[in-house]
Amino acid sequence: MTIVRFDLGNTSGNDDEPGLARRDALRTLTAAATGAGAAWTRLGDTLLVTGAPAQLERTGAGRAPAERVEVPTARLHLVIQNGRQFQQAHPEVPVLVDRGRYLVVDLDPAEAGRIVEPVERHLPCFGVRPLPADTVVFEQRPLAPARTRAVAEPHVAAVSRDAFEADLRTLAALRTRHSTSTEFRTALDWARDVLSALGWATRIQTVALPGGDTQNLIAERPGTGGDGRAVLVTAHLDSINVREGTAGPAPGADDNGSGAAGVLAVARALQDHRGSRDLRLILFGGEEQGLFGSRHYVAELDPAELGRIHAVVNMDMIAGRNTPSPTVLLEGAAVSQAVLEELAAAAQAHTGLTVQTSLLPFNSDHVPFIDGGVPAVLTIEGADGANDRIHTAGDTLEHIDSGLALEILRMNVAYLVQALGQA
Repeated sequence: MTIVRFDLGNTSGNDDEPGLARRDALRTLTAAATGAGAAWTRLGDTLLVTGAPAQLERTGAGRAPAERVEVPTARLHLVIQNGRQFQQAHPEVPVLVDRGRYLVVDLDPAEAGRIVEPVERHLPCFGVRPLPADTVVFEQRPLAPARTRAVAEPHVAAVSRDAFEADLRTLAALRTRHSTSTEFRTALDWARDVLSALGWATRIQTVALPGGDTQNLIAERPGTGGDGRAVLVTAHLDSINVREGTAGPAPGADDNGSGAAGVLAVARALQDHRGSRDLRLILFGGEEQGLFGSRHYVAELDPAELGRIHAVVNMDMIAGRNTPSPTVLLEGAAVSQAVLEELAAAAQAHTGLTVQTSLLPFNSDHVPFIDGGVPAVLTIEGADGANDRIHTAGDTLEHIDSGLALEILRMNVAYLVQALGQA
C-alpha cells in the first residue's frame, strides 16, 4: 500500500474564496477516495489517502498536487493532544503531518503501546492510536464575514477583560496549584469567595487521589422552572510541572488558570441573567492526575441527576495563541453534536474566531460526561498541542493572549444564554 498526502492550504486561514475552494476540493477528493475504495483520513486541509496505486490514481488524477509517502499502513499512528511533548520525548519518531494537537507519525505498532508516558504514573500527556480510517480527525468551519455577525448580545458584551486578567493574575501568582498542595486549596477558597460574593450557592466536594485527596468547587444558581434541566460550565483548577514534580513551580497560567478564570468570567457576565434552566459552575481538582475530579463528580450522580444535564461546556486552555488567526477547537462526540453546532454558530455570530471541530474526545474533563452519555464539549485554543510551555514552569502570564480568551468566552456566553432558555 502507498499513502498519498494532499495539502490544500493551511488550517488557520480565513473564510475567503480560496478557503471555500479548498473545502470544495477536499470534499471532491474525499468522495473520489471513497469511490475508488481507498481509505482516507482528514486533518483540516490535509487529506491522507491509502490504497493500491490504481486506487490512488483514481482518487487524485488531475484534482490536486499530491505527495507520496512510502510507509506501511500499520505504522501510521495518530498522536492526540500534546504533540510537542511527544516530539520532545521521542525525537526519533518521524512526523508526517503536524497539526498542533494532532500528529500523524511513522511508528512501529509494537512500540506504540509502550511509549505513552504517564504524568505521576496516572495520566499521559498524549495519546497514541492507529490512524483512524475514513475519519475526519478535525474539521475547520467557515469564518463568517464580519458584516453578517450579530450585534453584541448584552451578556456577551458584559464579558470583562479587566476582571478576567485580574483573576488570572491571582491564580498564576501561586507557586503551584498541584491538586494536593496547600496552594490549590488557597486557590479553591479564593474562587469560592468570589462566587459567593456574586450570589452563587457553593459547596466543596472531596475527591480521593493516590497519596492524598483534592477538592471540587461547585456553584449553582437555580433557573425559573422550565424543563428542570441544568447547564454546566466547567474547568480544572489544578496545575502541574511534569519536569520537576511537586517541588517545581507550576504557575499554570494557560493550563488551566485561563479556563478557571473563564468560569469566573462566565459567573460575572451572567450574574443578572435568569434563564429557565439551572446554571452550575464547577472547578475540578485532580485533572492533571487523571481526570479524578470530573470522574468523581459524574460517578456521584444518580441516573436521574445525570439525565438532568442538558449540556456541559468545558474550558481547558483558552488563552494560548498558536495559530495566525484566533482559533478555537470544539471537541465532543456524537452525543455532543447539537451542542457543538450551537457553539460553532455562536462563534460565527458573535466573534471573529476560526472554528475547528472534532469528534475524537480525549483527556479533559468533558470526557467523563461523554462517557456517561451527557452532551459535553471542550472549548480549547486551536493547535494547543503546539504549546510546549504547558506542564512546566514556563506556563506564565507573559505568554497569555487575553484577546483570544475573551473571544472564546464571548462564544461560550452567547451559547449559554441560548441554552439556559427564557425566564
